[in-house]
Amino acid sequence: MANPPKIFLLINRAHAAIARAAERKTKALAELSMPQHGVLVLLSKRDGQTVTQLAKALSMRKSSLSGLIDRMVDRGFVRREKDAEDGRVVRIYLELAAENLVQRTVPFVQHVNGLLLAPFDAVEQEVIGRFLTHLAENAESVIDQVDLPEERE
Repeated sequence: MANPPKIFLLINRAHAAIARAAERKTKALAELSMPQHGVLVLLSKRDGQTVTQLAKALSMRKSSLSGLIDRMVDRGFVRREKDAEDGRVVRIYLELAAENLVQRTVPFVQHVNGLLLAPFDAVEQEVIGRFLTHLAENAESVIDQVDLPEERE
């Protein structure tokens, strides 16, 4: 390839485009933001996670996620409960109203995922998945290896 893709630019543009479009649809479909939807999906797969676990899975700061969960508690989507074995630990649980929302929104997300991957054959889809996983798991360590240029006088 003569000119490799400009990863930072393309990832930023792709993220902004998909986030804008998905946010618009999840708001219309279920009055949910994308981060709220992410919390609900994660809890539907494994209920009773901690804020720390959810924040890590969603690549969010715990402080940002705590406020988001406060709003979700107010809407009756989730509840907080102290851990039975360690009272210092608070777990987040899905409420019935949110389970119904997840059942409505997950098929939409799966359909969109299919549409986005449709132009690519199975081998290309596997490469896309590997690349994005690599990026998510290794970006910090790769970038941390690069020394900043010295300031010029």
